[in-house]
Order: sequence, then C-alpha cells, then structure tokens
Amino acid sequence: MKKEYKMSEERHQELKDELNYLKTVREKEVAELIKEARGFGDLSENSEYDEAKNEQGKLYSRIAEIEDILLHSVIIEEGAEQGNTVTIGSRVVVAEFKGNKTGKELPEYKVVGSQEADPMNRAISEDSPFGKALMGKKKGDTVVVEAPVGEIKYKIVKIER
Repeated sequence: MKKEYKMSEERHQELKDELNYLKTVREKEVAELIKEARGFGDLSENSEYDEAKNEQGKLYSRIAEIEDILLHSVIIEEGAEQGNTVTIGSRVVVAEFKGNKTGKELPEYKVVGSQEADPMNRAISEDSPFGKALMGKKKGDTVVVEAPVGEIKYKIVKIER
C-alpha cells in the first residue's frame, strides 16, 4: 500500500506552486545552462556541462517527488473533528510527568502531517514518536514517549483546534 501524505490545504497549494515553478521557469533555466555548457567544447572534459546535467537530474528528481506526494496526498481539514481528542491540526500543551506529579509545563505543540513537520517551530509530525504518542489522547491523559534516553512521560494539559 502506498504511503499517504497528510497535509493542510495550504501545504498542498505550496507544493502545487513549487511544481509549477519547477516545470516552467526552472526547467527552462536548466535547459539554458546545458545549452550554454555545450558551447564550451568537448563534453568529456566539460565540468560546466556535467554540473548542468547534475542540476537537471536534481530538478527531475524533485519534480517526481512532488508529483508522488501530490498524487498520494490527503487533505486534512483543520477543525473538522471538534472535540477533546488529539488529531492532526490539534494544538497541544503537555507537562512533564514524574512519578505521580505533574512538572513543568512545556510550550504549545501543533500536530501536523509529515509534510509540514517543523520541530524548530513546534510543529510535530503525527509520525514522530511524540506525535504518535499524542494521537487519539484526551486532556488529562498521560502519554509515554520512547526516546533514546528511555521512556519520557507527559500529561496532556490542554487541547485546542
């Protein structure tokens, strides 16, 4: 079964825009680089030509990747599932949980599809260990995250859409 790429409508549109740019503007630029490099003479010792062909390979690889993502994408409607359960699009606040005591509260995380994950900006993928632990849980639940240092426990303090 092919992997589904869950994403917001905004991310889907960003990928469509990038694909359009790559197929129109960037493809012409790379073709021009190859044409120019051919003019430098012997192709067997022409580093400009090799570089342009490598750039063309990267371009076509990225185009194929985006087309595959778009073909298997699933648009997640944020706010479609109201309630107190963690789903994609949920904003979650957790607190450290040691023993039977709730510790320090952490800043808010947003659970997103894998194509939108940005851990530095607190957007965590539903496929990440932390995201998997949160999915389907409710406010007050304790979640256990498997980490290299061992199990880490958190208590869900707040869930918003």
